[in-house]
Amino acid sequence: MTENYTALYEEHKKLGASFTDFGGWQMPLKYGSELAEHHAVRKAAGLFDLSHMGEVWVTGPEAGAFLDYALVGKLSAIADGKAKYSLICNEDGGIIDDLITYRFGDEKYLVVPNAGNAPTVAAALAERAANFDVKVEDASAATSLVAVQGPKAEAILLKLTDESQHALVTDLKYYAFNELTIAGQDVILARTGYTGEDGFELFLPNEGAASLWESVAQAGEEFGIISCGLASRDSLRLEAGMPLYGNELSLERSPFDAGLGPVVALKSKEGDFIGRAALEAAKESGSKRKLVGLKGLGRRAGRGGYPVLKDGNVVGEVTSGQPSPSLGYPVALAYVDVEHAGLGTALDVDLRGKAEPFEVVALPFYKRQK
Repeated sequence: MTENYTALYEEHKKLGASFTDFGGWQMPLKYGSELAEHHAVRKAAGLFDLSHMGEVWVTGPEAGAFLDYALVGKLSAIADGKAKYSLICNEDGGIIDDLITYRFGDEKYLVVPNAGNAPTVAAALAERAANFDVKVEDASAATSLVAVQGPKAEAILLKLTDESQHALVTDLKYYAFNELTIAGQDVILARTGYTGEDGFELFLPNEGAASLWESVAQAGEEFGIISCGLASRDSLRLEAGMPLYGNELSLERSPFDAGLGPVVALKSKEGDFIGRAALEAAKESGSKRKLVGLKGLGRRAGRGGYPVLKDGNVVGEVTSGQPSPSLGYPVALAYVDVEHAGLGTALDVDLRGKAEPFEVVALPFYKRQK
């Protein structure tokens, strides 16, 4: 039985949410129609509870150098007020988690891992910090995270922000953040969304989460905002071609298999970091299978675990797949043998004994109109 509940659990119950276990947390799967929630984010705005995500503070004189050693990217090079997507790998080059790191200054960073991996990442960072002058503090249990995603997200938040701070919202770039007051709550406001739309994430102490949630919901009514669960979050991120840990990313996959080679700072970082030797060898040897996007040419969707076929032979496996609500045809992410990974390659997905036609296409499947 799940034992973890976010500070917004009672809000979700009042809204009639259907719940599911995700990463050890009781989270809203949907409130009504997952399709309506998906379309609301594409056309107006959606309100998400992401408080199951982790928040790990890294502080101290060697914070940047430590994160360069602990993660595969060059985190010390981030400018203040900016964020960077990165990975934490084991010595064998397997992916423990993908995460976002926010830099507040030379001696202060916030690392945000995924829900189910948050305790593992916090423990790994604490272990790797042994020889550095840093403090690793897991603040996940005390921190809530609310996301407002969609083309109307900025307008909604401006209604809740004093005019003197409007520029902290409107001037915020992608993968950047500011600290300000929204709806009477002091928040860290980031623009690092996972839906393929414009949007914001608001970090704040648990005590203010319910008040903030209600304020955003009320302010967004005129714009068509609705509360959204994990089902729509998954369909949105799949259309945007974004990987999900446990599906596209795992300990068995290297960053190069997943198309995340540019995230690994083999050239720009001097010195050693965890997994470096294995990652250098993986890059040198090349991947046998590559993560690709698949567009369904029929109506039936491939699902995670379904075999990918070429001329009847298994050449890969679907990791995520479903009908695309925005595009009107099935889409999938899959690992396929590199010789069949080229754009335009015709493949089939084995849908319980029937071969359904798909084609390798460029990612993302969906791009928002800016």
